[in-house]
Amino acid sequence: MNILVTGANGQLGHEMQSVAEKSGDKFVFTDVAGGYERLDITDVEAVRRMVAEREIEVIVNCAAYTNVDKAETDVELADMLNNKAAGNLAQAMKEVDGTLIHVSTDYVFQGDRNVPCREEWPTNPLGVYGKTKLAGEKSIEATGCKHIIIRTAWLYSKWGKNFVKTMQNLTATRDTLKVVFDQVGTPTYAGDLAAVIGHIIGSGQLDKTGVYHFSNEGVCSWFDFAKAICELSGNTCDIQPCYSEEFPSPVERPHFSVLDKSKLKSTFGVTVPYWTDSLKKCIAELAE
Repeated sequence: MNILVTGANGQLGHEMQSVAEKSGDKFVFTDVAGGYERLDITDVEAVRRMVAEREIEVIVNCAAYTNVDKAETDVELADMLNNKAAGNLAQAMKEVDGTLIHVSTDYVFQGDRNVPCREEWPTNPLGVYGKTKLAGEKSIEATGCKHIIIRTAWLYSKWGKNFVKTMQNLTATRDTLKVVFDQVGTPTYAGDLAAVIGHIIGSGQLDKTGVYHFSNEGVCSWFDFAKAICELSGNTCDIQPCYSEEFPSPVERPHFSVLDKSKLKSTFGVTVPYWTDSLKKCIAELAE
């Protein structure tokens, strides 16, 4: 099978390269930077050409505009990457009867309930990032292509910029630190998400169109997450909990965005690692 991966230079794109190494399928990795084969996913004709030339049957879309604060003023580009580009990829897959696996976000929810978010819940994003990601989901669905949309949250890995690497640096260089404790969710190790995508492809379950949720198991606040990163990294910083209002931001974040993963687990037959176990794994990788 021929599989196209967009956003190869990002966290998930890098982890998909590890999946590709163990797969019998043929992967094509693209990005607009980082030395990969160049593909502008905002250009539908360029996408169509790539799909035709490489006889692509599956696209895994790891590309996105993810700067939540900057999106508030960079609306056009955020919409182009998170919405229009997703529609382009879906259209290209529709034309060849292929499948689009697309990564979305917990930010499509308002996050004002205290129970895990289910796929069928009403969405109400609080900022431009969440709104453009939700628009992307709708653009994909509107094409009628076979699609698997996976909403995820709090992504981290040994690649790129992320909360784990930032906290490792801060807790190693500062005596004290404040981290918000009124935003609750679940971290997601990008390697685990890539493994699930690899399982879906490898087990031939690409026709199970729909929206699914994936993060690691468990629940924590950003404060709890930071404490765990500090301790597992062997640092001794004194981390104190604080409210979100102490760190003014252009956009409000969901206060509770734990994702219910029951549908994904039962549909695809996967088990999901607990967040601290995956965090230990990532920190060991960073130590190497």
